Amino acid sequence: MKILFAGGGTAGHINPAIAVASYIKSRNPETEILFVGNKGGMEETLVPQAGFNMETIHISGFKRSFSPSAIAANVKTAVRAVTASSESKKIIKKFKPDICMGTGGYVSGPVLRTAAKMGIPIVIHEQNAFPGMTTKMLSKHAKKVMLAVEDAKKHLDPQCKTVVTGNPIREEILKADKESSRKKLNLDLRPVVLSFGGSLGARKINESVASFIAQSGKTGKYQHIHAYGKYGKWFPDLLREKGIEPEDCHNLDIKEYINNMPECLAACDLVICRAGAITLSEIQAMGKPAILIPSPNVAENHQYYNAMALVNAGAAEMVEEKDLDDTVIQKLAERMLADKDTLKKYGDNAKKMAITDANSRIYAVIKNIVKS
Repeated sequence: MKILFAGGGTAGHINPAIAVASYIKSRNPETEILFVGNKGGMEETLVPQAGFNMETIHISGFKRSFSPSAIAANVKTAVRAVTASSESKKIIKKFKPDICMGTGGYVSGPVLRTAAKMGIPIVIHEQNAFPGMTTKMLSKHAKKVMLAVEDAKKHLDPQCKTVVTGNPIREEILKADKESSRKKLNLDLRPVVLSFGGSLGARKINESVASFIAQSGKTGKYQHIHAYGKYGKWFPDLLREKGIEPEDCHNLDIKEYINNMPECLAACDLVICRAGAITLSEIQAMGKPAILIPSPNVAENHQYYNAMALVNAGAAEMVEEKDLDDTVIQKLAERMLADKDTLKKYGDNAKKMAITDANSRIYAVIKNIVKS
């Protein structure tokens, strides 16, 4: 069997494809796999690191502005849309896949559209509760649209053939244990709060948790792990302005990036983070209560819908960026942590939403379509 994966732009589009491809290879080493990504995208790093071959095309998205620079960029994008289809056709002709799977991002569009025109079956995996534009445009041509959550179905055409598979989850997440993770991280019995805003960081999240972290540093009531991100190197100085020296507070672990997320997630009692699809799937798999702060700067405001899926299930609380200040997160977190029974309900409800066998479900869909 030959499978062509198309997806890129963000880790949220790339990592699910890598997870599925790795799972398939482990079950059927004879499977031939090729990725198609965007030239210059982060997939050029992540895919080869995972051990897979990759071809690239040139594609970009349209700007929602009428400024001279946006108009010039959109003209270039229109030209690339034509050349991307031609580049995709060459790759598909050469590789001769039995099926093409798209996981989102600009690159999925021309690749899957071209494959469908060439009579090759296509499937789509949608990570978010609110499907992206690429998914909506291609869904009618797909043999199956695989959804992370049931909520996404209502945003698609009723004619679409959908199935809920969940989001692929890393094995390390599924195997992580709270007690052993706490020992490894030198954490004691005090409540542990984990907060982060992504690898680049999120200014609003950093600003909104700073007072909470500073208070924890002064009182020692909570243990706090916080990642401020690549663009948040000013954060330790903000804590100093609030009266603490982070390096002297042994109950605080403040760093740029979290390299051991499975252990940190397993160890914590409460998560404060964005509402990216894969992050939420991992939170659900571990049954963790969360305060979600969806990013308003994403396509179709999809993080809001991701967060609402958990809120409606009684699995999380949500605070929109426009409602943030120095105290709102601290007050909400302390209220949640003070009520252990309610906190447990949040975690239990999150666990009920979890789909931990997404890889096998997706592989089953692919196999059935190829055999038919």
